[in-house]
Amino acid sequence: MTTIPPGPDGRAGITADLVRRLIAAQFPQWAGLPVVPVPIDGWDNRTYRLGDRMTVRLPTAAGYVPAVGKEHVWLPRLAPRLPVAIPSILAQGEPGEGYPYPWSVRGWLDGETAVPERIDDMAEFATSVGEFILALQQCDVTGGPVAGEHSWYRGTSPAYYDDETRRSLKLLKGRIDTGLAQEVWEAALAATWTGEPVWFHGDIWSGNMLVEQGKLTAVLDFGTSGVGDPACELVIAWGMFKGESRTAFREAVAQDEGTWARARGWALWKSMLVLSECIDTDEEKAADNRRIIEEVLGDHR
Repeated sequence: MTTIPPGPDGRAGITADLVRRLIAAQFPQWAGLPVVPVPIDGWDNRTYRLGDRMTVRLPTAAGYVPAVGKEHVWLPRLAPRLPVAIPSILAQGEPGEGYPYPWSVRGWLDGETAVPERIDDMAEFATSVGEFILALQQCDVTGGPVAGEHSWYRGTSPAYYDDETRRSLKLLKGRIDTGLAQEVWEAALAATWTGEPVWFHGDIWSGNMLVEQGKLTAVLDFGTSGVGDPACELVIAWGMFKGESRTAFREAVAQDEGTWARARGWALWKSMLVLSECIDTDEEKAADNRRIIEEVLGDHR
């Protein structure tokens, strides 16, 4: 995967100065506005505030480029149908100033990242997330981007990641209950999706949601979105919810047992992959992924 040469600030060569030059060259009406990195950034893109009410979002590698055009076309069409705000696309930039990819200018969304400490009623929040997922599924899929490479295969069968999962099972033997984990994985593969394709976000987690006064107000980053199987949407059931909130989420999202079986497969694949990479090097990350695996196995059991 082609990446931008590293820059002096370690941000894949994307700097505030680069953003200023791109804006000045392509959108001179916004030249002179302050450009400041956002406090919490992602891996796939670098994001900068542009003035008070805009952001600039730039892919860090070629694999993340398809999201730019996809979001430019589809977010304005989806937004009116959804119960909370999603990013508004104001402009699409072109490669320039030594930067090789298209990029976008978006409206700023108020709110704070939806970490549990900012949510007073987690069950109510879980219901809101479920209602968002259902509303997205009800959007018209005509001409929508069919799940595949652009969505990192979210929306397809979890079988795409079969090799990675079986490799993780071997690496984690003796460290987790790999016998039960394999049973969960086989159940996910066997639960073939036969439904009509629907819209999915593909990366529903706390970092892609905003809250105000503890309430869900916005969902961000539709880079992995598409049209296909919605099972990947349910991973948050084990990543963020538990007990009463997980029950509330399950009731709100109203998915069948086969979809839940595939969802357990999605959660297991990712958590085992991450755990196999960090189990002896990052105690906090390892503990979090162990917890998710145990919750998934317990849910299957």
